[in-house]
Amino acid sequence: MNTAQVLDLLRDASLIGETEAEEVIRECNETGHPVEEVVVNLGFLTEEALYQALADSIGAERYDLSEYVPGAETLALIPGGLARLHGALPIGASENTIFVALTDPFNGQIVEDLRFALGREIQPCIGQTSARIQTLISQHYGTEDTSMEDILAQLGDANLELAEGGEEAFNAAAAAAEANATPIIRYVDLILDKAIQARASDIHFEPFETEFKVRYRVDGALYEMDPPPRHLALPVISRVKVMSNLNIAERRLPQDGRIQRVIGGKQVDLRVSTLPTQFGESVVLRVLDRSSVNLDLDALGMPDYVQGHINEVIEKPNGIFIVTGPTGSGKTTTLYACLRKINTIDVKLLTAEDPVEYEIEGIIQVPIQEGIGLTFSRVLRAFLRQDPDRILVGETRDMETAQIAIQASLTGHLVFTTLHTNDSTGAVTRLVDMGVEPFLISASLECVLAQRLIRKICTRCRESYEPNEAVLQQLGLSPYDIGDKNFYYGKGCDACNQTGYKGRKGIYELLKISDPIRELINQRAPGVVLRQKAIELGMTTLREDGLRSIYNGETTIEEVIKYT
Repeated sequence: MNTAQVLDLLRDASLIGETEAEEVIRECNETGHPVEEVVVNLGFLTEEALYQALADSIGAERYDLSEYVPGAETLALIPGGLARLHGALPIGASENTIFVALTDPFNGQIVEDLRFALGREIQPCIGQTSARIQTLISQHYGTEDTSMEDILAQLGDANLELAEGGEEAFNAAAAAAEANATPIIRYVDLILDKAIQARASDIHFEPFETEFKVRYRVDGALYEMDPPPRHLALPVISRVKVMSNLNIAERRLPQDGRIQRVIGGKQVDLRVSTLPTQFGESVVLRVLDRSSVNLDLDALGMPDYVQGHINEVIEKPNGIFIVTGPTGSGKTTTLYACLRKINTIDVKLLTAEDPVEYEIEGIIQVPIQEGIGLTFSRVLRAFLRQDPDRILVGETRDMETAQIAIQASLTGHLVFTTLHTNDSTGAVTRLVDMGVEPFLISASLECVLAQRLIRKICTRCRESYEPNEAVLQQLGLSPYDIGDKNFYYGKGCDACNQTGYKGRKGIYELLKISDPIRELINQRAPGVVLRQKAIELGMTTLREDGLRSIYNGETTIEEVIKYT
């Protein structure tokens, strides 16, 4: 359940006051426990009083689910994939209405989606904790694979066939009708459900001449699902476009949209991007699971010397802090964690992002819209008239943005930004290439953090082994260098989907802008000279930090070679 919504309802009903609400928010943030559990644990309300108040507030029935066991007839009211996706447990039905206990009963979109998919009215009910409803759903519905087979069988029977030919053959009304067909809704919902369960960061729908592929990216690697029939490409992609409020009839231009859902009791945002291709539209959904991203600097696993220096820099009154690395290396997460640490009542924080990925309370976030001229440089100029203390610029792409960011730092603002470069010293070279004067860079830059995300070995199937000399040479090591150190790999098990890896961690390279480095920047020294000097002064490179992770048994040699 949404913390803010529940607390607003309880305040409106005069069941808790402002002080109690603030204590609940603090406890929710610290423990990660759901709001309804925290309210009861702190003793502000009994469980019965809490759920009765919530039921009264939305005009819903109150059901005690502590001993509830749904019958087969009741379970048949909602298919398994749909129940898991929406956190919906059927309680019973009257003539044209299904009574449903929801993990998030205040989300009107879920009620609307269920009504549309099932063709019946949906009456939300207040049960017990979201966790209890989720447990009942897991206990009483079959496996995801069974559901997928059932839905694909229904899709085969439904005979959904739309022309993939030219624009003349495309019928927007027919596409919309098929996108809203129950089997298509169930199929797309189940794909999203499976992706979230697998901790996917992206979902790809890819039409080719003779096949239609659906792939997930988990921990940076792509995995293919069993491919659906080719003729489902258009209705499935149309369904995704309907869900993200995109124009179904526009198939010649790229479009961007967003889907917001509660899946498995978790708030998940899906950023949608369509791309016209030779054989139809390719669609990619970026999964932004707020509950799985820990925006806490202490939880990012940085080495102590890196985190200690960053803690000093982010408390400074002015300067520029750059995080650099390729797409998907965790730059945004690092900067959000920095902002959260300094997000106090006495500090004004403004961010310009393309797009805003995670909403953080107390920070003013502005989404960039290039199409209407709302560029990074234009937003940054406006920021300086808003009396900020700290500014985040999502990405420094051009000289104009770089110049304004530097001017902002020189006039008493701390500026956070990202660049796409291979290493920390490359950020300095990149700024010079953009046309920024070296003396401005040396005067404003405080530090540069380069980072990568590498896959962690699955702890359940981790085994030690002895690497051969050829592999060690790729790392620049000899058997003499490694001594008695242990090396590990993942054998592959059910927990990691037979990949040997589960989860990811960061490796870091921190360039401190000390006086010798400033001097070299002013002399327009090449990147290689800057790097040599930084290493002389004690900088740990990405490769060296990767070796630390190998020796700690956290990752493999192959991962470090791949990313450094």
